[in-house]
Amino acid sequence: MAKTPAPLDTTSTRPLWQRLLLRRLKFLVVVALVLGASAGLVYLFAPQLLVKADAARMAMQAHVEKKSVVAGDTTWSYYEGGQGPTIVLLHGFAANKEVWLEMAKGLTDHFHVVIPDLPGWGESSRMAGGDYGIPAQAARLDAFANATGQPRFLLVGQSMGGAIAGVYAADHPDRVAALTLMSSAGLTFKENDFVRDVKAGKDPFLFNDREGLEALLARIFTKPPHLPGRIEDALVRRNVKDRAFIESTFEELKKPEQAYVLDPLLGKLPMPVLGIWCHDDKIIDVSALDTLRNGLKNTPSIGATVLNGCNHMPMLEKPDETARIITGFALAH
Repeated sequence: MAKTPAPLDTTSTRPLWQRLLLRRLKFLVVVALVLGASAGLVYLFAPQLLVKADAARMAMQAHVEKKSVVAGDTTWSYYEGGQGPTIVLLHGFAANKEVWLEMAKGLTDHFHVVIPDLPGWGESSRMAGGDYGIPAQAARLDAFANATGQPRFLLVGQSMGGAIAGVYAADHPDRVAALTLMSSAGLTFKENDFVRDVKAGKDPFLFNDREGLEALLARIFTKPPHLPGRIEDALVRRNVKDRAFIESTFEELKKPEQAYVLDPLLGKLPMPVLGIWCHDDKIIDVSALDTLRNGLKNTPSIGATVLNGCNHMPMLEKPDETARIITGFALAH
């Protein structure tokens, strides 16, 4: 009986370059499978690492580098990058330096940009029982400016960061070439649902679950970002971990002398000032912009821009437009 011929081994007859290419492709497939499995495991068991990885990606796109410096009583974490006149960006309450990264992409081609985590927030250090109200943070900011060698700069502050920026500008007019207040705290404005909730004893910045986080996002964004569930869980855990600090600091900021800290200082500001608000800001009503404009008596230039299609975070909802507005203001002064 005739034997069935053995299958032909085609791999041995292929040219060397084809065999090497196949090996490389197999290797890449294995690597892709391993990376995919690893990413899945990280997403399930350590989603905070994905948050950090995304921040690193955005920092690279914005051409900024993460650094740290000890200044005063704080170890500051901050981003720095770009060439040109210096712009310092201050974030708001319960936020961090990463909220500026998308907008910073539109600044670092023309400016030297410095973006710190304010003391107590993000990756900057926090002292148990320390004072993290507006005046104390403004004093710390001067130590940071000295430590990082920023003699004169355009200062931009959003929400709580705006109040800190305004106090700092009033105390150090020689260092602040121009001031931008974005959705800024510290000013009188028309009472809204947010204020009524605060007066009723609620702290909208505290949450225990995904539902609470989504409620906060709906309050500060016109179109809340869709976050994967495990990323939401990582943000919930961070909020719960920081609960005591958020509560105590919010109680400080609610006091009238801090809630309206900029009102009596506006007339003392000698530098150009720009106000940027979203028309539909549900946290700090756009009427605060009227308080700002009416209170500025000694500034050589007053600018005001109201954006549509955003809420309390114009640098996240309108990053390109906000960057262009700040660029125009900076180049003009």
